[in-house]
Amino acid sequence: MRRIVFPLILGIVGVAILVNLGLWQLRRLEWKEAALAQIEAQMAAAPAPLPAQGETSEGGKYQPVAVTGRTVGPELHMLTGMKGIGPGYEVITAFETAEGRRILLDRGFLPEVGKDAARAPVELTVSGNLHWPEEASSNTPEPDLGRNIWFARDVPAMAAHLGAEPVLVVARGVTGDAQGIIPVPVTTAGIPNDHLGYALTWFSLAAVWAGMTAYLLWRIRQRTI
Repeated sequence: MRRIVFPLILGIVGVAILVNLGLWQLRRLEWKEAALAQIEAQMAAAPAPLPAQGETSEGGKYQPVAVTGRTVGPELHMLTGMKGIGPGYEVITAFETAEGRRILLDRGFLPEVGKDAARAPVELTVSGNLHWPEEASSNTPEPDLGRNIWFARDVPAMAAHLGAEPVLVVARGVTGDAQGIIPVPVTTAGIPNDHLGYALTWFSLAAVWAGMTAYLLWRIRQRTI
């Protein structure tokens, strides 16, 4: 009897720890789903004014807005791709609103073949969402300014480069000449939610641990070890 005490305790403690980790991930899943639902509700709300001058779009991330004005100055091209189309660029430009403010506008996806085509300034009415992408990291290459290729939407850097406020509007719908640029609206699709998979992994490990413990105890009872 004494031979099985320690393996039994080890098995029970191990299973308890793994099951609790799985339950914790289920609680995290519930929290993440609630957070995503809140973001989606916010994105579907009525349009609000742009952030006050001197503020950024970070605090109002996902807030719907509607702006009218015109594109001004050069475009910035962020390397990306679109399913069913292939490689291309996210087009970010300075946008001068009817009120005279100069902000950033993410117009959407441009296929690779259109990168060097001339696009004159254009009048647009844009419905979209404020955004503050956190895409740049220590591993992100510096933009290739010579070829006008960026590798992340770095709002402060792009705003400084274009002489605009650090306020980014991502177009959802555009009235006016889109010039071959396809809007890519803000969605929750890019927000990771892997908690269910993690929970299943912990529960599977708990089942394996329980099975190994039972097998070990059986062998001890059979006096094979």
